[in-house]
Amino acid sequence: MKKRGIIRSDMAVELVGGDIKGNNSLQIKKSRIEVDATISKKIGRPMGSYITLETGIVNNGRIDKYESLSKEIAATIKEITKKGIKNVLVVGLGNPNLTADRLGKEVFSNLIITRHLHKDERKKLEFECEVAGICPSVSGVTGIESFDVIKGVADRIKPDLVVAVDSLASAAVGRIGAAFQLCSSGITPGSGVANHRVRLDKESLGVDVISVGVPLVVYASTIIYEAAGGEEKAGSLSEELLGLIVTPKTIDILVEDCAKVIAGGINQAF
Repeated sequence: MKKRGIIRSDMAVELVGGDIKGNNSLQIKKSRIEVDATISKKIGRPMGSYITLETGIVNNGRIDKYESLSKEIAATIKEITKKGIKNVLVVGLGNPNLTADRLGKEVFSNLIITRHLHKDERKKLEFECEVAGICPSVSGVTGIESFDVIKGVADRIKPDLVVAVDSLASAAVGRIGAAFQLCSSGITPGSGVANHRVRLDKESLGVDVISVGVPLVVYASTIIYEAAGGEEKAGSLSEELLGLIVTPKTIDILVEDCAKVIAGGINQAF
């Protein structure tokens, strides 16, 4: 991470770097980073496994490959979760009124919810788990911290696992809509846009939490940094510019398609 907050990112692969392996048949590159205590202190991210799937499938509109990408996400979810999961709570984070921040809401809308179904009905659907979902929005809209809503529901239904979905920030324009990050240690909502809320993890919720997200925004300061060839050449940036967040003009389509892919992965995983 560069000084003065010029470069801001939620992506472990950008903060640490990793071994990128390609899957030519699916056009997917995969990296796995194990963040230990030393790395955690260095990059300011919790310890855990951070897996990134990089692909141009969504950006290039390869609808025929969406199901394959969902399968990769499903396999990765199983890779970082314990076996024997029977009760899952999926949480769609973010502000549903803002296009770039409504990924969680869109994923929630595409989930197959099964907790209300009888065991025999779930069996017909070939669902191994009870799946419940909520979309708590943000305190600026509801007046209630999303953590308080999630904690209340989790304490009530006692899931074996919480899956939190949120939009992320990247330090590379090329990763917008093209890098799906899954983390085994939860998530801090709003961290990518410097609006840190209560962290969602096993310590705070009392249950295992994994996160799934895709970068949909990049800071203008990051773009200027890259274009200028370094922080010294970028010069002194105003506070207004440091806080300016940029999204592509096709953000509405990206959000919808990324949400379908992620929801498909969660549906297949459970």
